Amino acid sequence: MAALRMAAVLAALAAARAPVPAELRGPAGDARQEAAVRALARRLLGSGASAVALSVDAALAAGGPDAYRLRSPPGGAVAVAVTGSSGVAAAAGLYRYLRDFCGCHLSWSGAQLRLPDPLPRLQSEIRAAAPNRYRYYQNVCAQSYSYAWWDWERWEREIDWMALSGINLAPAFAGQEAVWQRVYRALGLNQSEIDAHFTGPAFLAWNRMGNLHGWAGPLPRAWHLQQLYVQYRIVERMRSLGMTTVLPAFAGHVPQGVLRVFPRINATRLGSWSHFDCTLSCAYLLSPEEPMFQVIGTLFLKELIREFGTDHIYSADTFNEMSPLSSDPAYLAGISSAVFRAMTGADPEAQWLMQGWLFQHQPTFWRPPQVRAVLRAVPLGRMIVLDLFAESKPVYEWTESFYGQPFIWCMLHNFGGNHGLFGAVEAINRGPFEARRFPNSTMVGTGLAPEGIEQNDVVYELMNELGWRREPLDLRAWVSRYAQRRYGAPNAAASAAWQLLLRSAYNCSGACVNHNRSPLVHRPSLRMDTQLWYNASDVYEAWRLLLSAGAALGSSATFRYDLADVTRQAVQQLVGDYYERIRAAFQRRALPELLAAGGVLLYDLLPELDALLGSQRPFLLGRWLQAARSTATSEREAEQYERNARNQLTLWGPSGNILDYANKQLSGLVLDYYGVRWSLFVSLLVESLNTGSPFHQEQFNQAVFQVERGFVYSKKRYPATPVGDTLEIARKIFLKYYPSAAQRGRAGPP
Repeated sequence: MAALRMAAVLAALAAARAPVPAELRGPAGDARQEAAVRALARRLLGSGASAVALSVDAALAAGGPDAYRLRSPPGGAVAVAVTGSSGVAAAAGLYRYLRDFCGCHLSWSGAQLRLPDPLPRLQSEIRAAAPNRYRYYQNVCAQSYSYAWWDWERWEREIDWMALSGINLAPAFAGQEAVWQRVYRALGLNQSEIDAHFTGPAFLAWNRMGNLHGWAGPLPRAWHLQQLYVQYRIVERMRSLGMTTVLPAFAGHVPQGVLRVFPRINATRLGSWSHFDCTLSCAYLLSPEEPMFQVIGTLFLKELIREFGTDHIYSADTFNEMSPLSSDPAYLAGISSAVFRAMTGADPEAQWLMQGWLFQHQPTFWRPPQVRAVLRAVPLGRMIVLDLFAESKPVYEWTESFYGQPFIWCMLHNFGGNHGLFGAVEAINRGPFEARRFPNSTMVGTGLAPEGIEQNDVVYELMNELGWRREPLDLRAWVSRYAQRRYGAPNAAASAAWQLLLRSAYNCSGACVNHNRSPLVHRPSLRMDTQLWYNASDVYEAWRLLLSAGAALGSSATFRYDLADVTRQAVQQLVGDYYERIRAAFQRRALPELLAAGGVLLYDLLPELDALLGSQRPFLLGRWLQAARSTATSEREAEQYERNARNQLTLWGPSGNILDYANKQLSGLVLDYYGVRWSLFVSLLVESLNTGSPFHQEQFNQAVFQVERGFVYSKKRYPATPVGDTLEIARKIFLKYYPSAAQRGRAGPP
């Protein structure tokens, strides 16, 4: 009976779908890539693009990794001719010219594109070739932490940045739920079962990996239509520029409704994920021997390929932060083989791109025999592993270069999209080159894999440049050039500030994790961690130096952003100082000191920080909430999406399951969420001293949860456009707090 049903399903789906459009079928030829990169140049440079000649010639790579050539033709109006082996290579060559010869800069927080007039001509031809095949970008989690509410206009800017950065391999995951819904219906699931499976938009990353189901859903029909439209545009644009798109594949997880339709199916429930119970987690995983594993996996991928075409690379993660049912290498190999066979059942040329996060996340489970079983169950060369956290915890070193499978050395850098100055620049300046020299290295590229973007531009600019280099950079010289390009003019104070930041906040060493632990963005308690990995006085001094450059550089939008960001970091450090004063005063039962420190924190420092953040568009809560609401097609959808957006930043689940994991420092969030929590905390400490009763953390947690939940369900509107002068606000905070802060600046742990 099941076989007959599946035959009918396959026939119906095949008949219902039109052939994939030509522009989505696969890699674009030279002419199409050339047209795409020329269009990119016009978007970037406007009329200035006429002085740049761009062309694509695949032969330039000579069958190897991407390459580009820069030269200035004699005479004429063309200042520079850029030829690339692909659209991406030509775009990377264009950015090399703009960066190194025109002093320009492009980043998430802004662009500095004041072109010299006339454009400089090159004295000699420049040739560059990438040392490896791939420059990868994106993290599965960023699909929710950063991209959740993006429209095509925002995606277009990102893809332009990707091309100019030389990125040639990236996921294209939008719209997959629409395809899954089609497949689930064909299998016999009803709409209520499908609705109970999908999460809301802000949590789809973890639904796709089997971690969550149902939370903050369902997905409205309009969402599916919007995401399909965006995905068509994404894959067309990426391919037109010569990028390889990575499509999702079936990892073995199925909705509970599948068990109703196929009651004899061999599926087992995994354990819970993070702090969720089985109401919203505990995915059903098909046995590798279950025939429906291949049926569902192949059916989904065939339908996806019909919709979007393919570049033959697919992503699947079966055990993301979830323990397998058995550590038996034979079982693990069976799962891995089943996932890959489902891919090749739809596409005989399939190559599996797998996140290597699980191996370092659960090292007690993933010992060499288990890792080898998963990797070697796939033919060598048919899997690419993302060594996702290689700048801090590289896996290739203890797996003999992933037991022969190709891997990409990735910089993860950011967790949860948190704000906060952070980097491990020496590790990333050294790591890719060490990995390339590793005995029998199977490294095939470098990558950026942050959980959230639009933060710490300097680290990503550095990593993108390293993707084209064969040896490390002189970091001190590089960061001085970076500051000059970013602000459009040389400035000694700004350069000195960046030298300080480079050696401190951006130079974490060892097993560093960029997950903001500041008391500012976490639920208050008497046991909070205030340690830093750097000398706080370096940030205070960089703050002073940047502020002193304000008169010369204040017209630069990127300078204003950086001044706001460094001031924000300084205030974050000050919050830690005032928290320590509050805690010490409470422990000494010194009520006046507690009131004084608490008063400064609640009534001056946090309001000043909120005002500072409100002067810069990237730090506006209203921008995030407005993007969520703008995606909706009805008020009901708008309210659902806003709750999704608010919950992700705060409770991350119905009961604070992953509380504050995705914390952000945003105007509105600082006062109405973090500030209200701190107010309640300080008031209860004061009450404890006044009454002589002990402070009970659990009672506080119960009370503050109501505050946190209230914020998620609040309908208060926040500005989506900045207000105030960043320089004036930063100067005001500086004059009040810098003198004492500089004296107190303390060294972090060695």
